[in-house]
Amino acid sequence: MIGNRITHRTADGVRVPGTWRHAFICNGGSYFLTDLFIYADGLVDCWELVTLGEFEQKLRSGWVATSLPDGGRASAHHLASWTFGEPRTWLTPELLLAEVRDTVDELNGRPDSTARCLAAVDVFMADRTEANRAAARAAYLAVPETVRLYALGDMDRKDRPLKVLVAGPGGRIPDETEGAVTQEEYDAAVAYFEDRAQWIAKAPSRVPADGPAESFSPAVKIYHSYQRRALEDPGKQGLRNDYPAQISVGGVTYPSVAHAYWAGSVADTEARTAVVEAESGAKARTVAAALPRRDDWEQVRTAVMARLLRAKYEQHPDLAAVLLATGDATLLYDDADSGFWGENGGRGRNWTGRLLELVRSELVAGQAFAD
Repeated sequence: MIGNRITHRTADGVRVPGTWRHAFICNGGSYFLTDLFIYADGLVDCWELVTLGEFEQKLRSGWVATSLPDGGRASAHHLASWTFGEPRTWLTPELLLAEVRDTVDELNGRPDSTARCLAAVDVFMADRTEANRAAARAAYLAVPETVRLYALGDMDRKDRPLKVLVAGPGGRIPDETEGAVTQEEYDAAVAYFEDRAQWIAKAPSRVPADGPAESFSPAVKIYHSYQRRALEDPGKQGLRNDYPAQISVGGVTYPSVAHAYWAGSVADTEARTAVVEAESGAKARTVAAALPRRDDWEQVRTAVMARLLRAKYEQHPDLAAVLLATGDATLLYDDADSGFWGENGGRGRNWTGRLLELVRSELVAGQAFAD
């Protein structure tokens, strides 16, 4: 199970996806807690890149340790060292190798042992012959023991319905030595898988309560522009902070959002006049940069920008219409002067774009509740 542990390495200029998991390396009689890196091309980094066949040899030789001796010395590089006291381990070389093979399948988008097992169960549920049940049982037993509990993704029942199904009425449950499956237990397991199949069939058409996670509109790039006068049809240029659209905030009228933002950054209120009177948003930035800044500007600047953007689109319905026309698209804002405000080819934080999306959603909400 890869989860969020995603990494990669580059081989011959090609990105090879991978993941990692904790392991102990035994070197010179000492044990080192480290990470195994497993890659989609079947190579494993256990202090050196090896093939799956070589990795199996590393397991068999104890280089990659699955058993830990009482009193053995261990360390995690640059963190701590300790001595094992009554250590307990869950893995064997066979189990760890099987899990690594599953991981390689998963990295390649192929069915792993769990997926193969569930596919065999689907075949049995469609045609409930003993031969199909035997195939499903064999597929279940091929899943590493350490993984079987998670096969159904049901942490309340774990793999119990699966074990009962592949055992059948009167059969012995895998991994259990006592008792046989009753007809009642078996019928409950069959009902579980019938309900599960219906749920899976409906899943692709199921929409979250508040809508899909993905945008329905393609991303919109708001490129640099240095417009000095308002246009009859500004298009996306009108979404720029330095676009000449006057806003009134706190009793003061500013030529643009950029003028208001940079004026607000200046500590001396009297000095702000020079910023407000600058001939362009870019010039307002230059003037403000030469003046003492407010001590708390880094803490308040995002809130200030949000307020100014709200003012702009409340006071200019035509520009609000341009913003609303972007739908639910991700807005990518160019700002060569700021990696905080600009997206800048993926290198910036894009806070202007994010705040524009916020204001857009507020405009939509305002329309919804006005109806």
